[in-house]
Amino acid sequence: MRSVTERDIRTSFVNCSKGETKRLNLPRDFTDSSWEDLDFLGWRDPGAPERAYLVAEHGGGLVGIALRVTSGASRGFTSRSMCSLCLTTHTSGGVALMTARRTGEAGRQGNSVGQYLCTDLDCSLYVRGKKEAAGDGVVDESLTPAEKVARTRANLSSFLDRVVG
Repeated sequence: MRSVTERDIRTSFVNCSKGETKRLNLPRDFTDSSWEDLDFLGWRDPGAPERAYLVAEHGGGLVGIALRVTSGASRGFTSRSMCSLCLTTHTSGGVALMTARRTGEAGRQGNSVGQYLCTDLDCSLYVRGKKEAAGDGVVDESLTPAEKVARTRANLSSFLDRVVG
């Protein structure tokens, strides 16, 4: 992902109002991000834990989406869930259902798209081996890291297509 500014981020959102984008809390350290290791910038709002945000290059531009994080009952430590973007498995609440309001008329009618995502939104780091999931979340695969990155980007693109319509 290319380096982005605060203005780039705030103007990229497609599924929330301009007022909401002005009020959203940006990640504290986003300017220090290792952009070459990111397929998207994702973060949880520290002031509102049920909110998350994702900004990615898509369709020739930057697209930002606001997400709502469902708060389900915590599952046991031995129970595993898998992120649908990076296919990393997590134990104990490491994956959550996140929903994004669709854009356009569908969004105005209340339609949304849901996806199971890593709760910390660090998918890019998991597929590159820069971060490990708690509880041995690595699935033994024959794919190269580059192929895992390509798969994650394809899954992300599909998700964004469904949100944008």
